[in-house]
Amino acid sequence: MTAGTPGAPASAPALPLPPAAHAAPLPPPWPGPAGTRVLTGLAYASPPGARPLELDLYLPAGDGPHPVVLFLHGGGWRLGSRYSGGPAFPGSSLFQAVAAAGVAVASADYRLSGEATWPAQLEDVRAAVGWLRSRSGELDVDERRVAAWGESAGGHLALLLGLAPDDDAATSPALSGVVAWYAPSDLPGLAGDTGTDPAAADSREAQLLGAPLTQAPERAAGASPLTYVTGGAPPVLLLHGAGDRLVPAAQSERLHTALRRAGAEAELVVHPGADHLWLGAPDAAGRALEQTVQALRRWLAVVPARS
Repeated sequence: MTAGTPGAPASAPALPLPPAAHAAPLPPPWPGPAGTRVLTGLAYASPPGARPLELDLYLPAGDGPHPVVLFLHGGGWRLGSRYSGGPAFPGSSLFQAVAAAGVAVASADYRLSGEATWPAQLEDVRAAVGWLRSRSGELDVDERRVAAWGESAGGHLALLLGLAPDDDAATSPALSGVVAWYAPSDLPGLAGDTGTDPAAADSREAQLLGAPLTQAPERAAGASPLTYVTGGAPPVLLLHGAGDRLVPAAQSERLHTALRRAGAEAELVVHPGADHLWLGAPDAAGRALEQTVQALRRWLAVVPARS
């Protein structure tokens, strides 16, 4: 059992703590649609030998402190940035929509696999949570109401943020909930689901781990949300496309089954006809966003705005 983490499975590997939260001064916000406010380029960490890591914060209209969700982009751990929520949502429209619904969104960059291998990515997203909590008063967000959300590789990191043990109270996985869109959750089983070669050195997961799956089975298990399932997990919403060929829905199905068997609150919604990134099903992206907003508002106890 991991020290300081009641209920952590004995097989769960210990993971390193994140770098210290960055203390750079905050820039002034600029106005967004519907009374929202946006702060851009907020440096939350400076890992040694790496670029400063930044996030953009989309704040709801009105006075806070506001509940906040940390959003983590996709891109196979090797591409992508905080500016994108996927091809179905141009520009910052995804983040603005959630902020307009009463939940602040912190969209964060993290080190990609070409910059650092696992577990640097988890260190980074933990640091983002720690930074949001440590500067919550300045940011007008509520440190007690924090959730995680991600798409694809970012969904994988969001799940780990919620499920994996962490002894640091500031960055601990005591989140209000986790939303994962078409996310890998079982790296050792991913090649079998996709019919690809687990010994391939150029796969996305091999580049993340620094070695092919066949050469690093313990590391692959340690980087899998499925490894860390306990009954004490935060609420989890898994959204996946039934026709996803890049990350098959079986990944979310296995995690959902494990969470429910452990006694955790978990919901799985599989959208018919949708491939990865919600491609091939024109209405799937909009429905997924609606389901995400509903879950976040419920977990974070957002009070409906007066008409």
